[in-house]
Amino acid sequence: MAAVRFDPFLETLNWNNDPEGFPSPYLLLSHQLDRLVTSSLAVQWPEANSLTYGKLKSVCDNIVCNVNDGDSKHPLKVSLDYFCYANIQHLCSRQIRLVLLPSGDFTTSAAPVPPLRYDPTLPSLFNPNTDSQVPWEPILKIHIDTQPTTDTVFMKTTNRRPYDNARVRAGMPPLGVRRDNTSNCPDDVILYNIDGAVTETSICNIAFYRGGKWITPPLTVGCISGVFRRWLLENNRIHEAEANEISRESIIDNEWALVFNGVMGCRLGRVHVHAGQDGNS
Repeated sequence: MAAVRFDPFLETLNWNNDPEGFPSPYLLLSHQLDRLVTSSLAVQWPEANSLTYGKLKSVCDNIVCNVNDGDSKHPLKVSLDYFCYANIQHLCSRQIRLVLLPSGDFTTSAAPVPPLRYDPTLPSLFNPNTDSQVPWEPILKIHIDTQPTTDTVFMKTTNRRPYDNARVRAGMPPLGVRRDNTSNCPDDVILYNIDGAVTETSICNIAFYRGGKWITPPLTVGCISGVFRRWLLENNRIHEAEANEISRESIIDNEWALVFNGVMGCRLGRVHVHAGQDGNS
């Protein structure tokens, strides 16, 4: 499974160019392809080797065309390949949900998301020790789960039960369920394994600023191998921690956290250590 962001703003960011160096409106689509192929080979799906960047882009183009064709404000009748930036920028930003089947085919859906207002990698440059102002708001409120999670895997799958269970314990609705605007529940919740090692959040990978750099849990603790996590590691924005280096007990109240995934990019948050199960801090 993959969750891909379509956003015309991404075409202005050179680091997001496609493998041939052309602007792409899809966030890190080549990294999404690599993860889909790796996951398919891990479960021994024979069609994995037939999956190409061109096929994945075509699937994304089709769903974006279809959803915008049904929107009277954003009509679109032809492939995105025929659109220059001046035209594509009028399309709605979307989160595209792709489920890869053993046959090599996809089931797809798309939902609107708020458009990007800035380069989604910029929050990774924030230094909590020296930067007094945070231009990337709002700051997320993050809680810590009240019990360990044991059944997460490195692959992104359709099984969200462990993550939704953690959200419920934090007073949050399952992913995809509309949040009550009057609720005081957190924006996300941190998961950890039976050894107390932090793994990830319910929808993101996570990093903490320790020793002058952002460090993120290693895959060995049970976190998903996120595409934005990979980009941040490749570009030395974050660094992989040692096993069990980031423990639940090591987090201090109101500590800064950097969370990231393949749809929203990077966001900054503060961790509320003493929050209760009712979602109140």
